[in-house]
Amino acid sequence: MTVPDLNLRADPVDLTAALVDMRSVSRDESLIADAVEAALRAQTRGFEISRFGNRVLARTHRGRPTRVVLAGHLDTVPIADNVPSWRTDTPEEGDVLHGCGTVDMKSGLAVFLHLIATLDDPAHDLTLIAYDCEEIAAQHNGLGFIEREKPEWLAGDVAILGEPTGGLIEAGCQGTLRVRLTASGVRAHSARSWMGENAVHKLAQALTALQRYAPRRVDIDGCEYREGLSAVAISGGVAGNVVPDEAYLDVNFRFAPDRTPEQAFEHVREVFAESLADGTLVAEVTDSAPGALPGLGNPAAAGLVEAANGRFRAKFGWTDVARFSSLGVPAVNLGPGDPSLAHRADERVPVAQIREVTELLRAYLTA
Repeated sequence: MTVPDLNLRADPVDLTAALVDMRSVSRDESLIADAVEAALRAQTRGFEISRFGNRVLARTHRGRPTRVVLAGHLDTVPIADNVPSWRTDTPEEGDVLHGCGTVDMKSGLAVFLHLIATLDDPAHDLTLIAYDCEEIAAQHNGLGFIEREKPEWLAGDVAILGEPTGGLIEAGCQGTLRVRLTASGVRAHSARSWMGENAVHKLAQALTALQRYAPRRVDIDGCEYREGLSAVAISGGVAGNVVPDEAYLDVNFRFAPDRTPEQAFEHVREVFAESLADGTLVAEVTDSAPGALPGLGNPAAAGLVEAANGRFRAKFGWTDVARFSSLGVPAVNLGPGDPSLAHRADERVPVAQIREVTELLRAYLTA
């Protein structure tokens, strides 16, 4: 298939539309990666450009005192009859670009590509990371591949991920922990229930503990993180006339980045201490990912906050900023678009916001 032409120097709104119109559902990013690579090679100067699978990397070596990493994923969730892109202009919403990926995160990627091509004399050395498979299971994440195989490409003084934030800085991110609580019983005919032990009933104490749970709020670098511990799944039972001998309660703990995953698990064990101590329940970690501290005290990050006129807040969800944080690189999320519209069939982004984020980052990168 012919590789589409991308004009990186065009209006970033038009560049966003061009990226949206390009096939790029997760695991099918070869075409968009080809187009981004070709455009970078033809339209930028002074960049070392490399390609690893469907990951396109570019960086300068100008000897600047600091390096800023701009990272964005190429892929989207499956389309929902919302490609190609289209624009509307109404009194209620103004000028708006619609389509799959407009929010998550073709607009953020377009801003980065446009700046890479149009900044003649940036104050920082720049690294661009355009990667694949962010929208699917973590083991396929292209940034994770770079972290394991090419970590030198992620080095920097600050990293900016173009995830949608409504044009505000969202600093750091919360960690996530999933724990399965298992109750065991004795199977019996429900007509003779006294001869068994009902495993489902043994979850009652844990559910009561969740109902009474008071989540913590913590302030880090002026960002308030709100923790949450929730039951997300419950299962048990084999038939309508059998006392169940096993039952499961899955809980998800979204924890502030001042905790490690190990500390988060210890906290979950404290919440269910009574049931765990007497052997009613057994706790097992089924998934975890560390959070990322905001790092806004870092000079490079502080300059970004200044360029954004001090507009920042905590990131509640988990994002790839955690990968940079684990490498000691302060990282923030900053991109156009309302994150609550990501992945929706009516995904859309205000045109003005794409331009505002472009100018915010232009001011920061040239200051």
